[in-house]
Amino acid sequence: MGYSSESTGIYDRHLSKHDEVTAQSEFSSWVDGEQYTTANSQPIQDPVIDQPIVDIPKCDVRDVDLAVDTAWTAFETRWEDTTASDRSARLFEWADTLKDHQDELVTLECLDCGKPLSQARGEVEGAIETIEFYASVCRAQRGSEIPAQKDLHLYTTQEPYGVVGQIVPWNYPLWAATWKLGPALAAGNACILKPSLETPLSTIRAAQLSQGIFPDGVLNVITGSGSDVGRAVAEHEEVRKVSFTGSTQVGRSVMHSAADRVAPVTMELGGKSPFIVFPDADLDKVVTAVADGIFYSTGEICDALSRALVHESIVDEFTSRFVDAAESYVLGDPLSEETTMGPLTSQSQFKTVTNYIETGRKEATLLCGGGKPDNAALSDGWYVEPTVFAEVTNEMTIAREEIFGPVQTIMTFEDYDEAIELANDTQYGLASGIGTESTSLVHQTADDLDAGLVYVNEYGPILPDAPYGGFKQSGFGKDLGLEALDHYQRQKSVYVNLDEPSL
Repeated sequence: MGYSSESTGIYDRHLSKHDEVTAQSEFSSWVDGEQYTTANSQPIQDPVIDQPIVDIPKCDVRDVDLAVDTAWTAFETRWEDTTASDRSARLFEWADTLKDHQDELVTLECLDCGKPLSQARGEVEGAIETIEFYASVCRAQRGSEIPAQKDLHLYTTQEPYGVVGQIVPWNYPLWAATWKLGPALAAGNACILKPSLETPLSTIRAAQLSQGIFPDGVLNVITGSGSDVGRAVAEHEEVRKVSFTGSTQVGRSVMHSAADRVAPVTMELGGKSPFIVFPDADLDKVVTAVADGIFYSTGEICDALSRALVHESIVDEFTSRFVDAAESYVLGDPLSEETTMGPLTSQSQFKTVTNYIETGRKEATLLCGGGKPDNAALSDGWYVEPTVFAEVTNEMTIAREEIFGPVQTIMTFEDYDEAIELANDTQYGLASGIGTESTSLVHQTADDLDAGLVYVNEYGPILPDAPYGGFKQSGFGKDLGLEALDHYQRQKSVYVNLDEPSL
């Protein structure tokens, strides 16, 4: 296992960064174009040193009511009648402003989530790219004319819902927020966004940086717990649409709340994604892809490729190379350029992951990892070594349940049919991967995999141009792409009688 050469001064460095970011801005909810505080607050912990960064408001149902009322006022008086070109210009301006503060946002992601610098940069860049994409495509929206009959002019129009609610997770806070805010604002909606109570800082700051760009009250961020604020958003009668990203368990609750009032929802939920490694796979490429698919962002990824299904003829070579790849990660301070893996985001997630690892020790064969790194400089953080289990079967707990940490399971298959059966034998269907040099096998496998996303000989690219979302209990509806823009609009059919008027 590699370790950062920078083994001292982490604690002081992080405390200094805490002072720096809190001096740049106050972190509160954002309602009606200004900071919004409440009597109750909660500290946001730095997962590297387990020390508070800043306290943020812990809002409740009354605060959600206020934000919704504010959003409706803004929508009806200052936003509903804006043109697509106007919204496009404002979104581009917001993206440019985020670029101007990119380093600040990257630092917040490192402190708040424990992401290494390179990964935090990628997330912030992805967030900006998402906003730019929707700034571009919102001007290209069109209705349609339907040639029904000679004396009838029949056409369709697209219109916003009004006020929409959005709930985003703790693992990709800023990027996930833009996946929802981008299309919703482009479509002409006003937004109530609830970030995770564990990692809200970059999202709060991004909202603050929208001041003067969008009319006050169009973009609102309400901080608080899922049980209070999240539920209030999902249940609110005046929130006309809900978009949720998070666990399948919580998604069911959100969906139930919205269903009670017949509100439309989109759901991006959990995953237990397979990567099939066929005998002809280029292991130089595929080992890297599978490692990235489970160890990137410390495995706290909904589309993590956590089940490696490897043909029995190459499993020994694959496993040997994969263990080497796992042990090459450098665990250290996320603020160091040398670090390639940071801590888990919270103490609760650390406990969850380590409990799954203990279960895995009883079920399968542990090849590497399985504990905290032997580095005193990291002892205060929620670090878990890259962990690999072999001799796994698909009935084991570690193969069935979403761990959300850097834990890989290796299983074998004998032939194509068994590979597909194993890959699809899960309640989830978010992502999948294929390792092969055969073009025909790529297309056949992609067609047979029951998942919304397929990676071939790689892992990682997520572009705003393409829809993102899963099948089965991984959710329904899509983030990103033009499809997300459609989700934030209602379609209206207009029938115009063209009969000759009678005088």
